[in-house]
Amino acid sequence: MKEWPEELLEIFEDPLLAHVRPLSPKPTAHDRSAQKLEEIIVWVEKHGREPRQEGDLKEKLLAASLKALRRSNELASLKQYDRLNLLKDEH
Repeated sequence: MKEWPEELLEIFEDPLLAHVRPLSPKPTAHDRSAQKLEEIIVWVEKHGREPRQEGDLKEKLLAASLKALRRSNELASLKQYDRLNLLKDEH
């Protein structure tokens, strides 16, 4: 194992750096799709039905997102998150 130079170790122990943290990784397209699916699932659990285009703006946006997810090439990988089976074929 490589030894760090003493000067470098002193820099890392500086109190000014106590709150410095590495950047968290940026979400991938798949992560965003999985998050959107979870948002739709929460909405369905609250309202007892799938979002429709005839609803308020939020419902319309969720309906459009669900439609897009159903047509997505990520469909197979998203099924693991789909506890309500919302990603079935469009009706």
